[in-house]
Amino acid sequence: MHDDRTLVEARFRRVLDERVRPAVYPESVPLDVAVWHAPGEPVPVAEGLAARPEPIAVGTRWGAPWGTSWFRVTGTVPEAWAGRTVEAVLDLGFDENMPGFQCEGLVYRPDGTPVKGLNPRTPWVRVGAPAQGGEEVRLHIEAASNPVIMGPRPFAPTPLGDPRTAGGEPQYTLTRMDLAVFDETVWHLVIDLEVLGELMAELPVEAPRRWEILRAVERALDAVDLQDVGGTAAEARARLTGVLSAPAVPSAHRVSAVGHAHIDSAWLWPLRETVRKVARTAANMTALLDDEPDFVFAMSQAQQWAWVKEHRPEVWARVKKAVAAGRFVPAGGMWVESDTNMPGSEAMARQFVHGKRFFLDEFGIENEEAWLPDTFGFAAGLPQIIKAAGSKYLLTQKISWSQTNRFPHHTFRWEGIDGTRIFTHFPPADTYNCSMTGGELAHAVRNFREKGAARRSLAPTGWGDGGGGTTREMVARAARLRDLEGSPTVTWETPREFFAQAAAEYPDAPVWAGELYLELHRATLTSQAQTKQGNRRSEHLLREAELWAATAAVHTGFPYPYEELDRIWKTVLLHQFHDILPGSSIAWVHREARATYARIAGELTGIIEAAQRALAGEGELPLVFNAAPHARSGVPAGGARTPVTEGRTTLTARPGGGHVLDNGLLRVEIDGRGLVVSAYDVGADRETIAPGLAAGLLQLHPDLPNMWDAWDVDAFYRRSVTDLTDADEIAPGEDGVSVRIVRSFGASRATQVLTLPPGERRLLLDTEVDWHETEKFLKLAFPLDVHADRYASEIQFGHVHRPTHTNTSWETAKFEACNHRFVHLAEPGWGVALVNDSTYGHDVTRTVRGEQDAGGQDGGTTTTVRASLLRAPRFPDPETDQGVHRFRHALLPGASIGDAVREGWRINLPERRLSGAREVAPLVSSDQDAVVITAVKLADDGSGDVVVRFHEAHGGRARATLTAGFAVADAVVTDLLERPLPGERAPRAEGDRIAVRLRPFQLTTLRLRRA
Repeated sequence: MHDDRTLVEARFRRVLDERVRPAVYPESVPLDVAVWHAPGEPVPVAEGLAARPEPIAVGTRWGAPWGTSWFRVTGTVPEAWAGRTVEAVLDLGFDENMPGFQCEGLVYRPDGTPVKGLNPRTPWVRVGAPAQGGEEVRLHIEAASNPVIMGPRPFAPTPLGDPRTAGGEPQYTLTRMDLAVFDETVWHLVIDLEVLGELMAELPVEAPRRWEILRAVERALDAVDLQDVGGTAAEARARLTGVLSAPAVPSAHRVSAVGHAHIDSAWLWPLRETVRKVARTAANMTALLDDEPDFVFAMSQAQQWAWVKEHRPEVWARVKKAVAAGRFVPAGGMWVESDTNMPGSEAMARQFVHGKRFFLDEFGIENEEAWLPDTFGFAAGLPQIIKAAGSKYLLTQKISWSQTNRFPHHTFRWEGIDGTRIFTHFPPADTYNCSMTGGELAHAVRNFREKGAARRSLAPTGWGDGGGGTTREMVARAARLRDLEGSPTVTWETPREFFAQAAAEYPDAPVWAGELYLELHRATLTSQAQTKQGNRRSEHLLREAELWAATAAVHTGFPYPYEELDRIWKTVLLHQFHDILPGSSIAWVHREARATYARIAGELTGIIEAAQRALAGEGELPLVFNAAPHARSGVPAGGARTPVTEGRTTLTARPGGGHVLDNGLLRVEIDGRGLVVSAYDVGADRETIAPGLAAGLLQLHPDLPNMWDAWDVDAFYRRSVTDLTDADEIAPGEDGVSVRIVRSFGASRATQVLTLPPGERRLLLDTEVDWHETEKFLKLAFPLDVHADRYASEIQFGHVHRPTHTNTSWETAKFEACNHRFVHLAEPGWGVALVNDSTYGHDVTRTVRGEQDAGGQDGGTTTTVRASLLRAPRFPDPETDQGVHRFRHALLPGASIGDAVREGWRINLPERRLSGAREVAPLVSSDQDAVVITAVKLADDGSGDVVVRFHEAHGGRARATLTAGFAVADAVVTDLLERPLPGERAPRAEGDRIAVRLRPFQLTTLRLRRA
């Protein structure tokens, strides 16, 4: 037989695109259109419906950036269309290749009932099926003219990310506003041809199945009258029946399709627009569920559900009905799909507490899976948090974006730092926006790493990022792919159903231990420094507010602010979303975040001060309140007392220029450049700074990544560096025991104050930067005389070790990593820690002194720790980080890992001073520094029980006695939601004392009932 394959395939593409698809709507008539442009922010639905619109013609430009326009469309179904299916085709000016990133709309009936959302892939509204001739049509569209931030040049700086700079130029052209006949037979023919054409293209050319499909498609095309597609579509479909009914082979891969719309809670749009995106998507999906009996849709992020409940009650009623039917499924059990690298221990726990509790309270549904398809890497402490929340599975897709190394598994057990293992799945389709194309499904089969051991994967199916969800075309494709030769089988299932089957099928799945590091988007640990500082400070203020309010409630009857704390926690958790906290959203989002964090700080400070005043009473006794989990200056953890100060610090001139700070424990030399050239540990007789080098050094790099400006820093940035050694001013500080250094560089200015507190082995470095650079990266460097092949970084409920070497591509790729409050490195018996109050990104490198020059160097190892301070990317916020920033770090020579833990808490929880009448005893305390109490609060159910959460923080086994400031009736081990854990043996409680034993990094929550 002659090989005419390319001829047939070319014919197929042209006929499908130019004749068959256009015939889906064979007849149409224009609608009358009028519009009212809302002034300012979106208005309530009733106001939009009642507004008086002005006529507008198709082809007219409309929609200022971030505006809302209310379109009214009216018309009459022609008498000739009686008995035919009619749809309104409402194209606001869509680019069909940008669903989720364009103008969008929500369609209402005149009575305010929402119908469905409009977006580039679903511009239709069913009017009648079949329609009545003469039927009047009247619809209203709440249309959002959200500008395209990521345009043809994807990372070009744009002022469109903030209404203050976006201007008023119309963004879209009204393209089509018609009533049209919908030819369902032609539409089905389109789907038939698409499915077969895509499947055919993925099969080997030599495969018989490919040729069978080719010939069937050829026969179907022969049946199509190009001047009467509708009249011949049924016959064309009939000629495809045979190839569409051939069953899949028994060994076919099995795809669990989950309807999905990954909606970023903020990104290239503000929070307020996400509220509307969720409503549009939920309206669309509930309508699709009504039409498609096999379809199942899952939506994550309890915050987004709460928005629908609060802002769109009519949509909420439809959602609740679909949830009750088991087809609109709460997923993930978290408040938002958060970043997991930077949120602190308690915040990561509360993501699950608030998320799972919302779904339990509203629907009685408990999620078993964490659903984080788009999060930028996963901290190694997450598995035990997932388990402690009562869940047991994790789904993500993002690790497939790694630039350097291909992850070896798609289904595996992920082991965290405490040994907890979580069954984990990465969809091999490598997308969380699967649209059921043949290419996506074939890629999933080829890509699946578990072949021969497992045969099941999940496909989150629907347009996402900006929402939209699953389309009727995707559902129709899935129906044809349910059991089709040459394709994996496709079945609509819930996440719970998928995970239960996948875990049963693969009980001995391989294990991956440690963090799931994304080899991309590393700069999200630094971008938008003030957002990150707002998060860190809010987390610690919440700790203080809960601690002091609970202590005051038990000791004095102070009214515990349940509702205020619940609301504030949810606000902080929302801002940990994986495009807000990482600094990858538009300027509007971060401007609002800064204002929100300032408001939260005021509210929490008010709670703290009121509780402390209730505890201290009125008097002249000088008190220090210590909210840290370790005693300091004679003040117990979680208590208040008059502090004890010991020792003194001297400041003297350094021979050759500069200054010397000395407190008898540490002697610090600051040279004439204002750099730390010596930090001598007196007790250990040991120098900290590598010979010939200087610490506290600000280093400036050019920083233009190849793409993803706010997200990425590429390894080549290191090749160019400017050491900021020139000083405008070096002088003693006003307190007489510190040194102040001022430097100018570019258009910016940095002021550092170096302080050596009396009686402490820590050097404080306060850095203020008035930052006006662009596309630069600012680091703070500490070259240390330490030989270490690994170092520790604090993460949630413990720390993770990373190598300092680059033996393999896996280590090399970790050139920027995350820490919480500390980084620690050590030789046996002596170590150094760098603690911080608000930075996350860092790098650690090592060199051998003298390897290039055998003379004059000692051959020792220099290990350099650098904290990442500031970046200046121009997309999506062209003014990223411009302005004044303040950072605090402390260098701790001679520090153990326990010292690093303690001082990390200390720098983030500064003491609060108050005059009162009495000292305050801790509500709950630990007699073992390794057992760190992360939360003390009253139980969320209002019972008055005291909840205390703690973990082993040093990486070893620990025994401790917890002492309560009240008589304990009983102590119960609970999950994060404060529910008793079945099978957990209660710790022994005697009076006010409770004995506990912990494994390395073990996390425990105790609920203490007061006697």
